[in-house]
Amino acid sequence: MSANDNSVNIENSAERYHHGDLRSALVEEGLKRLENGPAEALSLREVARNVGVSATAVYRHFPDKAALLRALTEVGGERIADAFRVAMANAKPGKDAFNAMGRAYVRFALANPSLFRLMMSPAVRRGATGEPDSRGMQMLASSLNELSGGKMSSEEQKIRRLQAWSVVHGLAMLMLDGLVPADDKIIDSVLETRIV
Repeated sequence: MSANDNSVNIENSAERYHHGDLRSALVEEGLKRLENGPAEALSLREVARNVGVSATAVYRHFPDKAALLRALTEVGGERIADAFRVAMANAKPGKDAFNAMGRAYVRFALANPSLFRLMMSPAVRRGATGEPDSRGMQMLASSLNELSGGKMSSEEQKIRRLQAWSVVHGLAMLMLDGLVPADDKIIDSVLETRIV
């Protein structure tokens, strides 16, 4: 078996470790693994071993690796929304808060590259179409609505949301891929000069 084999063997261990909240422990360990490498390298067996449970215990909460990855993306979505909330709370309402959200998006991507890439992975979002339906996207829509004074049609708001997301996502990916330096001055310049 390879090191990245995600099949799980039943182990007859005389010593079993019991968690009060095994699902949360598995998610936290998965997040920790993503800090050290890409999602493709994550192994259910390694996660189980690091949490201190038998490999079969993982299946009680996640039937396969894809299920664990989806749970990790949900946590990532909540974390990026929290980053938006904090950034916007520390900025003046309106355009400054909107730009603060954009900065938070790029900085989140740079601070959490493997988690961010996983969150945007088509494989994890299989069956989903369009934008992620998340608290972060709801915050973006709300901020755009506020900037326009509530005067945008739903179609115009959809296009503006896609435009704003494209700018910050494109910048984040360019920086993650090393095509543009990961520099706060560049982030600020790009976000301050875009048209909303």
